[in-house]
Amino acid sequence: MNSAKSGSSLPAPVHHLLESAVFTEFATVSAAGTPIDTPAFAFCDAAGGSVNVATGLAYPAKAERARRNPRVGLLMEGVPGEPVVAIAAHAAVRDANIQANVDRYIAETIAYLAAYSAGNPWPVARQSVWYWSRIFICCLPLRILWWPNAAAMEEPAHEWQAPRDTVYALSDPAPKAASSPSPRWPSRPWQERVTEALALGLPHLTALDAEGYPLPVRARKVEPMEGGFLIEVPAGARWATRGPASLCFLGTITFIGYIEPHAGATAFVVGRVLPTLPTVADPRELWQPSETTRRVFTTRLTRELERRGLPMPQVPIEPPAPTLGSLRRAERIARLATEAAARQAADSS
Repeated sequence: MNSAKSGSSLPAPVHHLLESAVFTEFATVSAAGTPIDTPAFAFCDAAGGSVNVATGLAYPAKAERARRNPRVGLLMEGVPGEPVVAIAAHAAVRDANIQANVDRYIAETIAYLAAYSAGNPWPVARQSVWYWSRIFICCLPLRILWWPNAAAMEEPAHEWQAPRDTVYALSDPAPKAASSPSPRWPSRPWQERVTEALALGLPHLTALDAEGYPLPVRARKVEPMEGGFLIEVPAGARWATRGPASLCFLGTITFIGYIEPHAGATAFVVGRVLPTLPTVADPRELWQPSETTRRVFTTRLTRELERRGLPMPQVPIEPPAPTLGSLRRAERIARLATEAAARQAADSS
């Protein structure tokens, strides 16, 4: 990432993580003022100094929230021993040229297609036009917080602030026509999803900082309690104390509510749970969707394109060459897979 944009005071391990991270927790603020976190692929723009994410045009809620309120937050976590980086950023939504976004998204992810395509080759994967049709959200940092590693998060974060004369880009103009309605995916009462959520591991808690930026942080511990969850949050995440919040378990189950101090920890009081997209509940739905999933996503994609006066984008028969960032992230995925295999072999010997 360009030091002129992100600050020369960022140490090399932080720069390396920002430029090679595959995923980020990405948080936006709803119209009701609730911070909502969703994991997303991360695309570092080294020249522009921004961290970019993308969401499907067929499920544009994150982009709509970011256009309405450009205060967004990101969290990047390395493997043990690597930094943890939280970013308060200003978002600019890019959806005026969906074809260009299709081409860019493929180039940004094609080097590691095998890692998320469930074994489906490109001729099969390219048929999911509604998946490749993307909105990009470019996030220029206002403030970067980092810790050398997860264990250090009990201490205050190191901090970088953007220069006061930083110019933050505006989003593309919103389409004039009304947005298409969100599908009514099946959902169950939140109480019925607690056990399932806890089995997914430690969640990310997202709360608003003093300036209204939604910042995620991984919980140290979580357990059920009457009305919600009791959470232990790293002491260095000083923004996560009280107010509206969300609790996201592996991007699969997200509870909406609020937090408040409780018995030396943090109580998360649940109001509701968000529906889980079928493509999240069952990744096979991405490439070989049911007729219902295909119809719902294709219908909404068509309506969102019509709002913008755009034609149906074309997914190329042959994918474009991967970007440098795509290759860098593919290398990271391969290295982590090799290290995990070595640890597994050592444990079984």
